[in-house]
Amino acid sequence: MRVRDLLLAELGSEASRCIPSSFDIVGSREGAVAIVEVPPGCEMFKEKRGEGIMRIHRNVRAVYAKTSVRKGVYRIREYELIAGEDVGEVIHKEGGVRMKLDIRKVYFSPRESTERLRVARQVRPGETVMVMFAGVGPYALVIAKHQPLVSKVIAIEINPVAYEYMVENIRLNHLEGKIVPVLGDVRDKAREWYGLCDRVVMPLPKEAHHYLAQAFNCLKRRGFIHFYHWAPEDDLFTEAYMLLERAATLWGRNIKILDMRKVLPYAPRIYKTCIDAVVTLYGSA
Repeated sequence: MRVRDLLLAELGSEASRCIPSSFDIVGSREGAVAIVEVPPGCEMFKEKRGEGIMRIHRNVRAVYAKTSVRKGVYRIREYELIAGEDVGEVIHKEGGVRMKLDIRKVYFSPRESTERLRVARQVRPGETVMVMFAGVGPYALVIAKHQPLVSKVIAIEINPVAYEYMVENIRLNHLEGKIVPVLGDVRDKAREWYGLCDRVVMPLPKEAHHYLAQAFNCLKRRGFIHFYHWAPEDDLFTEAYMLLERAATLWGRNIKILDMRKVLPYAPRIYKTCIDAVVTLYGSA
């Protein structure tokens, strides 16, 4: 039985608006947490909804309701525990890797697993890959897992808690030597790899365009970029393309678009998007 069907049977059809069918589960069969949205005016049903999720999904140990948007440089949101025990740390399994994390302290989206795998499958043997805004390491881990002949993956993260989880996750997956975890601001730390990378991944839609200079400078004379942005559904790619084109002109690069994709809903009628592009220095073949 689905959670929605269970709750509709118990609460009646008048509660249907308060029982959205989707929610996120982070973790594994050994233990997980669920994250839900509580629509305005539906607070009286939130505990019932949490209990319903735990009855259907026996591995869920806690259900949290979002109480804020993501805030600050660490992209953390606030939560309210509405069912279960106050535990946020779990081990999440995705794409053949295991990731320890605490949803209360770090940014992580289980909904991006398909996108992470899509990018990982494009990485070629021998590449050096830069992952900016690396979090607990999901992109870096999935890339290193699915392309074992990658030269190295440099993963930069500013949140010290997320960085410590990333270091632990590298050990959990026996990827020491393949992934280089770096604690700090991309603006400062990326300099160490200027001109050394074959590919740059920029999975931060609202802020990535501020780091295009660092991304272009990290690339060799020819390389690939995965640039994430956000846009209204009636014009998904114009602004992202213009930002890429402008930065390329400023930094003496040519860009050739390989793909433009709508990734996930970001807000009502707003989507996270990705542009994949080849980047070359002026005068390069």
